[in-house]
Amino acid sequence: MKSFVATVTLAVLAAKASARTFTVTNNCPFTVWPAIFTDLNVGSATPDQPTGWQQDAYQTVSFSVPDNWQAGRIWGRRDCDFSTGTPGPNQCLDGGCNGGLLCDPNTGTGVPPATVAEFTLGINGAPDNYDVSLVDGYNLPLRIDNNKGCPVADCPVDLGPNCPDPLKGPFDSTGFPVGCKSACAAGLGDPTNNPNCCTGTFDTPATCPSSGVAYYSYFKSNCPNSYAYAYDESSGTALWTCDASLAADYTITFCP
Repeated sequence: MKSFVATVTLAVLAAKASARTFTVTNNCPFTVWPAIFTDLNVGSATPDQPTGWQQDAYQTVSFSVPDNWQAGRIWGRRDCDFSTGTPGPNQCLDGGCNGGLLCDPNTGTGVPPATVAEFTLGINGAPDNYDVSLVDGYNLPLRIDNNKGCPVADCPVDLGPNCPDPLKGPFDSTGFPVGCKSACAAGLGDPTNNPNCCTGTFDTPATCPSSGVAYYSYFKSNCPNSYAYAYDESSGTALWTCDASLAADYTITFCP
């Protein structure tokens, strides 16, 4: 029995040792409602944190993430009110998800526009992969950094005010643009066969170069270290890596 208890204790300690610490910092002067989504079709490991919560201005929240977390997304929602109506994406001005405050673990990916921090932590010798994605558009400045000196991924600029008119919005009660949609999310072109969405005959890196994506340069020139369209890896400044053996802890900052 003692041997069994010792084995279980060691297993628990090993599991804890293999977890990473993720910290979400809200440096915005307003409340943000962060959300987490894990693509369970890719991996079953999930963070030790609810899939959605309220985070007031200048607050910091830390939680554990398994070191085999795959296809994970963290983003912020703006101007939310979960006190009335049917729980769902329309309870936030942007970034809302199915489920309301707690995003549905199967379908709560978030509604564009939203700036998304994406993670696939390294397993089987692969490195950690992470990026700040603008593929779904933009709704908050965001930065990913870490404690091991690996590259910073970010979009530190407020892209709302100067957003091209066809992409601008939604707008808050004062008329201020709190989002900037991607050309795909803005519905520019046929969504099933569209270079803006890299769909149909444009569904490969060769047939969907950045030069064919409307307004790509607006996002990439302002946020060069972001993932600005579906195949932006070719830019060399979209997808970032960190040696998984370093077991880096990551900080996601809104309004860095």
